[in-house]
Amino acid sequence: MKEHVRTITQRLSLRKPQVDSLQILSRIGEILSLEKRPNLESCLEKIHAEFPSVKDFEREFPNLCFALATGVGKTRLMGAFITYLYLEKGIKHFFVLAPNNTIHDKLIQDFSRPDYSKYVFQGIPEIAQNPPKIITRDNFHQGAGIRNQMAGQKDLFDNDSQIHINIFNISKIHAESKGNRVPLIKKLSEYIGESYFEYLSGLEDLVLIMDEAHRYRATAAMRVLNELNPVLGIELTATPQIESVAQTVQFQNVIYNYPLSQALKDGFVKEPAVTTRENFDPKKYNEHELEVLKIQDGITVHEETKLHLQAYADETQTQPIKPFILVVAQDTSHANSLWKLIESDDFCNGKYKGKVISVHSAKSGDAEEEMIRKLLSVESIESPVEIVIHVNMLKEGWDVRNLYTIIPLRTANSKTLIKQSIGRGLRLPFGKRTGVEEIDTLTLKLFQHH
Repeated sequence: MKEHVRTITQRLSLRKPQVDSLQILSRIGEILSLEKRPNLESCLEKIHAEFPSVKDFEREFPNLCFALATGVGKTRLMGAFITYLYLEKGIKHFFVLAPNNTIHDKLIQDFSRPDYSKYVFQGIPEIAQNPPKIITRDNFHQGAGIRNQMAGQKDLFDNDSQIHINIFNISKIHAESKGNRVPLIKKLSEYIGESYFEYLSGLEDLVLIMDEAHRYRATAAMRVLNELNPVLGIELTATPQIESVAQTVQFQNVIYNYPLSQALKDGFVKEPAVTTRENFDPKKYNEHELEVLKIQDGITVHEETKLHLQAYADETQTQPIKPFILVVAQDTSHANSLWKLIESDDFCNGKYKGKVISVHSAKSGDAEEEMIRKLLSVESIESPVEIVIHVNMLKEGWDVRNLYTIIPLRTANSKTLIKQSIGRGLRLPFGKRTGVEEIDTLTLKLFQHH
């Protein structure tokens, strides 16, 4: 094991699949020169010879996918990858892509706050002494370049020894703004004299990291990412495939695969369990009555889980964990009606009033910001939230440890969606299984007719 791989493994307390991935990245750095516009055919031949699962880069640059089961720690692995490439290869420029606002904001927190429990560079002194510059949609225009340097003004990118981590939502990259104007990131900047996008594509050491990589396979996204012209692309996903009505297409560039079945076997995630009512006849109830029963049953499991978690915290003298329920709604209107039901004084005697948030794409502006703020703090023992209702927004990339009960009130229409929904609750709050069944289990509340 290389010195930097060993050091990073110890300092970040990496799990075996993360260590395996880091060792593979180390080998990639030996096989490839990590330079712009290499001979792709030659690069692919070298990689395929050692890693036969890689049949195609699927981009116009060397691009490899690490497929790790949800809950194993893809975000921490990103931090390990960046640390290794910085220490071993001297690479300082990284571009991290998120598929939506929620994950985008979470990643900024994970990469920029040393006081945060999930800070990805915790224990790396070389980075602690010279923290990375985090560049986002809010400050990228401050990269003043030659014009401001000539004027003696401070440039966002002045510190050449500093790691630069760009974190952007994919929609900000390839989506055109209203009125057919140029996308924000490609708009010419009066500060740097060239578009920020052109600045990035001109960097000699840009590494592209794609979180939830299956989201960047559409034609427009593929095209714009090729234009970035990085020296290396790293894709991370738990579902290395694209699903359509007609077929499922597997990624051709998977260099490492650690499936959920192995994560369950190795004890890195909670054990999912389906609960139903015995001898239950759903025909005796209308749709609304069935939903209310499902939610009530889920709440019963939730309250029991709370007791077990508190007892475990008392026994082990550890920080208490506050569990919560995830309710999967059919659409925005359905989510709003569920929110009103659970928040009402009549439901469970008003016990959950003020403890429910509804997460969907119809919210915007201040309402969206408040929604994301509450969502990102749902793990905190100080957060009052015990029930999160969502519409197709939290099926991937949402990193929480305290989700214990999932109540699906919509039909999952693909294997990927089913896996992603379950994946939200697989993470272990204590980093390992405790031996207490109720604490090591994720409950899916279903009825027999499902």
